[in-house]
Amino acid sequence: MLNLLIEPLKFEFMRNALAVGVLLGILCAVVGSYLIVQQMGMMVDMIAHSVLPGLPVAFYLGFNISIGAFISGIISAVIMAWIQSQSRLKIDAVMALILSTFLALSITLISLLRTTKLDLDGFLFGNILSVAPADVQLTFVITLIILATVKMFYKELLFYTFDPLGAQACGLPVNWIYFGMISAITLTIVASLQTVGALLVISLLIGPGITAYLLVKELHLMMGLGAIIGIIASVTGMYLSYYWNMPSGAAIVLVVFGLFLVALLFSPSQGILTRKRG
Repeated sequence: MLNLLIEPLKFEFMRNALAVGVLLGILCAVVGSYLIVQQMGMMVDMIAHSVLPGLPVAFYLGFNISIGAFISGIISAVIMAWIQSQSRLKIDAVMALILSTFLALSITLISLLRTTKLDLDGFLFGNILSVAPADVQLTFVITLIILATVKMFYKELLFYTFDPLGAQACGLPVNWIYFGMISAITLTIVASLQTVGALLVISLLIGPGITAYLLVKELHLMMGLGAIIGIIASVTGMYLSYYWNMPSGAAIVLVVFGLFLVALLFSPSQGILTRKRG
């Protein structure tokens, strides 16, 4: 049994992948918990697609593609907020429109800028086994920044999350808090692009959080338990990928869903099979 755990660690690519997986498990759970409580899960889907147009533009101009992706994600959130403020449209409809538009824009830009060397499939589906030490360092820095920010402004974020109108009435800079949360989501997605990919990061941002939501009631407990679930899912998915020759990102997401299903069925207070019947 011990050999099964140790053998993959002999390879540098597995050590790098596991390190990034653990960091993303923590980061995605913390950021995702705020989104779940605010019922903004669709926001993740929108931004995950909206970062893509920034990739060919940054590649064409010779910039770091992560910077291009971050700027593109922020632009999409600003457009969404502007449309919402200027119309009576439902937010989910606006997000769906922006999602499809930015995805189409990314495909168009790749063709127009002739950046066909850019592997869009790689950013959509990811390849955690290809991460380099530099990717581990970048993910660590992003995780550290976001966790430190959440710790520093936890009370303000908690107030805004559960009562945005009350936070505004008390004089909190709700627009800046909103912008900060969008930036955190975008940074998390950018950190995940080359690992689990833009499509699969949605599961990491939402899955551990909603699993923890079924088991605990307070936000800080949800974030902590979600981080543990995210780590377990990432590590288990990597080992399944190594021994069963499965796509690594997909394996992680399947483990996330498996853990959610267990909580859905057997949660002491909310489990389908364990809750008290009225």
